[in-house]
This record gives sequence, C-alpha cells and structure tokens, in this order.
Amino acid sequence: MRSFLTHLECTACGAIYPADRLITVCPACGKVLYARYDLEGASREMTPEALSKRPWDLWRYAELLPVRDHRHALKLGEGGTPLLPAPSLARDFGFDRLLIKEESQNPTGSFKARGLGVAVSRAKELGATAVAIPSAGNAASAMAAYAAKGGLAAYVFMPADTPEVMKAECRAFGARVVLVDGLINDAGKLVREGAAAYGWFDISTLKEPYRAEGKKTMGLELAEQLGWRVPDAIIYPTGGGTGIVGMWKAFAELEAMGLLDGRRPKFVVVQAEHCAPIVRALAEGQRHAELWADAATIAPGMRVPVAIGDYLMLDAVRQSGGTALTVTDAEMMEGVDLAATREGLFLSPEAGAAVVAARTLRARGFLRQEDEVVVFSTGTGLKHTDLIAAEYPVVDPRAPDPLSGILAAD
Repeated sequence: MRSFLTHLECTACGAIYPADRLITVCPACGKVLYARYDLEGASREMTPEALSKRPWDLWRYAELLPVRDHRHALKLGEGGTPLLPAPSLARDFGFDRLLIKEESQNPTGSFKARGLGVAVSRAKELGATAVAIPSAGNAASAMAAYAAKGGLAAYVFMPADTPEVMKAECRAFGARVVLVDGLINDAGKLVREGAAAYGWFDISTLKEPYRAEGKKTMGLELAEQLGWRVPDAIIYPTGGGTGIVGMWKAFAELEAMGLLDGRRPKFVVVQAEHCAPIVRALAEGQRHAELWADAATIAPGMRVPVAIGDYLMLDAVRQSGGTALTVTDAEMMEGVDLAATREGLFLSPEAGAAVVAARTLRARGFLRQEDEVVVFSTGTGLKHTDLIAAEYPVVDPRAPDPLSGILAAD
C-alpha cells in the first residue's frame, strides 16, 4: 500500500502547493488547503478486492491518505468502527432503517482519533517535533495520545470548563495543558502566538491539510460498509465541521475512482441552540458564518462560535440538499437517554443531539420513513461523567430502599 498524494490545493483561490513541507493554511489567502491525489492511479490499487484482504482500520485506505512512508503511520487502532442498526429508535421515530456509526470505539473514545492520528503522523513525517492544538476536549486528548506515540512534545489549550476527564487524559499522555478563560477561539489565539514564538506545529481544525484526510475515512468506511453506496442522509453534530468537510471530499474521490455513483447523502448539520453559526448562515443564505456571540452549551464539541471551514460545510449541505437545525441542551440529554435505554449505547451530549435531530426531522417530514439514515455517534458518554451523573444521581442510602416493595411482592 502506498499514498498517491500529489499536491495541495487551496479550496478558495485554487493556488497549488507542494505537499512535502509543513504548512498550515493557504499562504495566498489564508483559507483551507486540500490534499490532492492521483485518483486514477489510486483506483488501480485500492480496489474492493484489495481492501478485502487488509486490516480493518483507517490505514486500509493508504492510497487516499497523505502519509507517504507507512513507517510513520502512528497506530493505536483507529477506524474500523461499527455501523449499528438502531431498530428501537427507528420504530420510535418512524423510520424503516436507522443506523448509528459508533465512533466512540476509536482510541481516546471519539472520532477525533481519525483526524489527529493522520495529522500527527504526517506532521512527524515532515519533521515536526512539537504540536499544539486549541480544543474543547476530545481533539486535545487524541492529539496528546498520538504525540506520545510518536515522541512529539504536545501543547494543549482548552477552555477552563472543559470536562475534567479530558484534562486529566491530556496530562496522562504527557501534554502540557493550559486552561483558558474563554472559548475554543480564544484558545486558538494562544496557539497561534505560541506557534509563531516557539515553533510548534499548529493542528487546529482545518488550519492544516491533514486532519480532514483522517476524518474523511468516516466517509470511505461508511461507503464500504454499505456495499459501495451512500445512505439517504447523514446526521452529524457539528462544531468545527471537519467530519462533514472530510466526508464530502471522500465521496467525491470515490466517485472519481469509480467506486460510487454520483448520488450524495443529504448532509444534516446539528448545532446547539445557543451556538449555531452554520444554522444561521444557511438560513440567511450566507457564504460564511459570522462569529456567534456568547456561545453556550453543555456539549463542548459543539461550542465552536466560528469555523474557518464554514464555506465548505455550507457548500456540502446546500449541494447535497441537506439542512441544518438546532437542539436545546435538554434535548441533547434526552437523546443520550433514548440511545442508552432503547439501544444500549452510552453517547456523548453531541451524539445525543444527533439522535434527537433524527426524530425532529422525521416529524417535520424532511426525512421520510423509507429513508436510510445514518446518525454519527461522535464520542462516548464516559467522558462527560460529571454532566451525566447529575442526570442519573446515585440513590441516597438513607432513603427508603427502592427494592423493598419489589422484593416484598416476590
């Protein structure tokens, strides 16, 4: 297996750059860079028959990944997550077929392992010795894990109210953790300053070309799991949006390689009621999403008030015939409860938001009963123990025994 990476291309101005040096955003216009591949060459080697003989992880798609020397691929078991039928939720919501892509089985418990695994691997291959990231939590722990695996110094900047588990996880991996009195965009300013002053490589969301390449493996994997086709709709909890951007790119590449037809799933962006810049921009017909003032939500991964890849997300939603909607914090927790009690899945609040969004869109008629719908579970509820424990308190031992009546009846 080998990479067919050829060059980098700016998604805004179209400028072309070589792919053999560390780079962040487009030097000409400051927008997002895409990795480009020799797709004709890749199609001759990454065939369904060849894939059937490879390990079930994201590195099976090496032809469409940027790491040129496979010895630099940092592996912790990322990718290869299950696509689970959710028949109870489907019945409750009114779908014939509802599926959950269970990303919490990735290393460090979230989908972030895909993007950061590839990004840190490529940064190491290109000579980076220290990496830095602003993060609401899961991206930081993933970066810290892969930096530890690769022997790179790691610097993490996160809001002070990030879940304690995620802070502890980063420290356990040896990262230097700096808590910020503000949001992820405030943390990002400090990362940029530190990168300029100390030479850290900045792995912020979509501010380097390769996190999206790791995230696009969700789309590659989903298409393969469905027998080289796409579902009718993908429901995705959205902050920085790398997953949507990556999957949209993945489907285009697979089509160019002859593995998919031209059909695309409807992309559904789900954001928090009080942090919804993409929802607002879509409703207002804007090309870019303005910063959301006073962003607030219990879901740290969705508390992203501004995103550099806004135009790419909006393109994917519009071109796919998709939509965007908000959910309240209470609805997120209801989604967590529904997935747990109906399907035995313990999801993060972000994933809970996607679950309840499926119900809302079916009730509104945007999604039909016969639509095949994939909900992305982006992370585990185990990283939100303080929040979720408050929803399910331990029984006070001084209170009357809740089993007494049951046992007496028996």
